[in-house]
Amino acid sequence: MHDALQHMLTVFFGFFAIMNPIANTAVFIGLVGDGEKAERAEIARKSLLLSFCIIAAFSILGKVIFHLFGITLPALRITGGILVFLIGYHMLQGSGSKLHKTSGKSDVSIAISPLAVPLLAGPGSIATAMNYSAGAGWGGIAITIAMFAILCLITFVAFVYSEKVVGLLGHSGLEIVTRLMGLILAVIGIQMLIEGVSGATRVYAS
Repeated sequence: MHDALQHMLTVFFGFFAIMNPIANTAVFIGLVGDGEKAERAEIARKSLLLSFCIIAAFSILGKVIFHLFGITLPALRITGGILVFLIGYHMLQGSGSKLHKTSGKSDVSIAISPLAVPLLAGPGSIATAMNYSAGAGWGGIAITIAMFAILCLITFVAFVYSEKVVGLLGHSGLEIVTRLMGLILAVIGIQMLIEGVSGATRVYAS
């Protein structure tokens, strides 16, 4: 029971750090502008639903993708660790990672791009989801999806009340949260990298 709870907390805070719902709220309000509350809620709902579907798909199909492309779990952890570390490193410097930056106007609805992809369900989130679920059974996959679903609900509330959240924290508060999340992400990335290198060493040494 203790191990399951610890795993749940690890997955949740891993996703929380990489999605950074508080900092992304500032991006969200910048994208939707002065739209009505109902309009903001609809955009938030669509973007988070799509993000959830993407992460759930990669969590469930992780092993299939591995076999299809001949990918090993250590390789994913090494690559994912590097990606997550780079995102955290840029956040520590007070700047967003290029993997999380928006590209201006898009022909596609902002709920799909850049909100859902790559802001919420970007390479770092996908790598994190596959890392937590690929080496686990159905129980681990269910925990990964459930924790991401909870985080989506939290992000939805933050997006709907985005003006109040940004007004409450202010610029300095957002900077502090971003750098704190960056530190956590950098540590998670290094941990993934260590596990990947350790796994690869065992595989090729045997």
